[in-house]
Amino acid sequence: MPLVSGFKVSAPGSTMLMGEHAVLQGEVALVCAVDARIEVTLQPRSDRQVHIDSSLCQYQADLDKLTPQPALSFVLAAVLAYRKQLPSGFDLIIESGFSSTVGLGSSAAVTAAMVVALEHFAAIESTPLERFHSGLRIIHSVQEGRGSGADLAASLTGGIVCFSPSPLLIEPLQCPDGLILSLFYSGYKMKTPEVLRYVEARWQQEPQLLQQLYRIMGETSLAAAQALKAADLTTLGRLMHVYQGLMDALGVNDATLAKMLAELRQDPAVLGAKISGSGLGDCVLTLGTSTPKSLPVFIQFSISPADQGAVLLQQD
Repeated sequence: MPLVSGFKVSAPGSTMLMGEHAVLQGEVALVCAVDARIEVTLQPRSDRQVHIDSSLCQYQADLDKLTPQPALSFVLAAVLAYRKQLPSGFDLIIESGFSSTVGLGSSAAVTAAMVVALEHFAAIESTPLERFHSGLRIIHSVQEGRGSGADLAASLTGGIVCFSPSPLLIEPLQCPDGLILSLFYSGYKMKTPEVLRYVEARWQQEPQLLQQLYRIMGETSLAAAQALKAADLTTLGRLMHVYQGLMDALGVNDATLAKMLAELRQDPAVLGAKISGSGLGDCVLTLGTSTPKSLPVFIQFSISPADQGAVLLQQD
């Protein structure tokens, strides 16, 4: 019989403040949880069936004979990872406050929510670091070993996180009062693996120069972390512009993003503006103390140390 009654877990999406591309080469990144969240509601069953209700698809299978479903690859990989420890089958409802087609770390957010939910269901006690490693193994199992874990760290921890993949660092940062981050969606998004292949091809003649560029990106992220700790928003905004210059050099800006950046930087409310994500589409991120007026905001959020990462919300 099931050991627990039904319950809900919520985990935030995330966006990069600094460190895109370079974090995949082992450099430091700053990643932020956002106000948009994914919720999973788990209701134990008395049999071994797994029923999943999601906006992406409907799914039914035996817990011991899970069948593949690409739309639920991260969810099913999480179930597979914990299957032997689960007391029964379950019904799962997945609700998202943002589209999976927009780069807000939906895969990491649903993975974080699933790790917390399945460990609670199986009565597993683990540390935050153990949860991170469990979630990263799940992500790597789906993405063939790719992924730094930065977005997973933000979804599990909340707030702004200073992250390094090697040696592993997950450091929550004290956030200045009045810090407002806004995202502006370009209307399209190239998948990250495609952008990475594009960058690799573009730089194949200058691999050593590319590594130096990644190193400078990492140093810029470290400087931005120090600016955050000092509550120096002016310096943080300037460093965002520096990092955007490095993204330009990398080759992941395009005409639409460049136009958005130019318009936003003319707004007196904007202290800093840069691409957030792998580039060639996706979002532009701004830092300020008020809302920019130049473009319609896709999502706006303020960060505080109390912002929750993945959390158990309720139990029936």
